[in-house]
Formats: sequence, structure tokens, C-alpha cells
Amino acid sequence: MTGLRERKKAETRAALGWAAIHLTAERGYDNVRVEDIAEAAGVSPRTFNNYFSSKAEAIASRHLDRSLRTAAALRERPAGEPLWTALTHAALEQFTRGPEVDAMPSPAHAQWAAGVRAMLAEPALQGERLRATAIAEAELAAAVADRTGTDLTTDMYPQLVAAAASAAVAVAMGHFLAHADPAPIDQLITDAFAQVAAGLPVPPR
Repeated sequence: MTGLRERKKAETRAALGWAAIHLTAERGYDNVRVEDIAEAAGVSPRTFNNYFSSKAEAIASRHLDRSLRTAAALRERPAGEPLWTALTHAALEQFTRGPEVDAMPSPAHAQWAAGVRAMLAEPALQGERLRATAIAEAELAAAVADRTGTDLTTDMYPQLVAAAASAAVAVAMGHFLAHADPAPIDQLITDAFAQVAAGLPVPPR
């Protein structure tokens, strides 16, 4: 029963986070209320308040949860797998579409990308996104330290890897949103991680 209860809580949190993003990308940040998010997710405003303190936190939660799952997935990868190969697989696992995504209509890419870019530029979200990124990078750094036998308190390596991985995902997603006909996001993330793992060599002209 505990496992079922935790799964239902995770599903509700995911539904609320996705509804917050979907509605904000569609309508604009100032035109979305907590009540709208709760209704779209099929729960009450009180339930929303049990999970999040604001719509900004709900929007940022998807990035945070995906990043925390990446760290957890990295811990489960085979011990002999090269670090950046393991990181790539762990990250890609988190970009599969969940049922909360399929429950809402998907707009055309150009419309969706424009809405998400406007959402990410919203000043009210910046603090929550920075907080989510800091929490996520700390957890990923801990997983990297465990995997590589490095020390979080004395070695820069785990934090450097976590920051590089976070930046690679952010750049891949930015590229995806900036182009009218982008490559699939999993391909972009794989390419970004491969370039970082190779030491970011200058591409041939």
C-alpha cells in the first residue's frame, strides 16, 4: 500500500506540474491561476496546495523531478559503464512521455516553443528555477561522487560533472525550442553529452 500511495502522489505531482507548464505556455504566466492548474489536473485547489506553494514552484517542479530521477537512475547504471555513457542513459530515461502529457492536447511545435520560451523568461520563475537547479545539481554531484570514488568536500570533479550535465541538457532543450524543425530532444541530449565527454573539441570548419 505504501508503494501504491507513493506512486499516486508522484502521478498527482507530475499532473500538476505538467498542467502548470501547459497552461502557462498556452495563456501566459499572469493568465493562469492555481484553480486553473488544479482543474486541468483533475484535483482540487487544496490538493494543489498540498504539493506546491505557488504556480512558479509547480512549473519548476518538472525540471527538478526529472533531474532528481536522473541522479537516481545514474546510481542504478552498471558499475563498469563509462561515466558519460551512464549519464546519457540516465538522462534520456527521464524524457519519455508520461500519461499526464498524453492527457492534454499537443499544440504545434512553433506555438508550443514560443509559449515555453516566454514562460522561461518570466521573472517570477527565475528564483524557483535557480533553486530547482541547485538542488538537482547537488544530488547529481553526490551520485557522481559515489560512482567515481571522489569526495564532495574536497574534489571539484563531481560538481563540475553535475554542472556540465545540467548545462548540456539546458542547451539541448534551448536548441530544441529555438528551431522550427529541430532534431528529437533525445538526439540533441545525446549529442550534447557526447561533445562534453569528448572535451568539447572545436568542430571542423
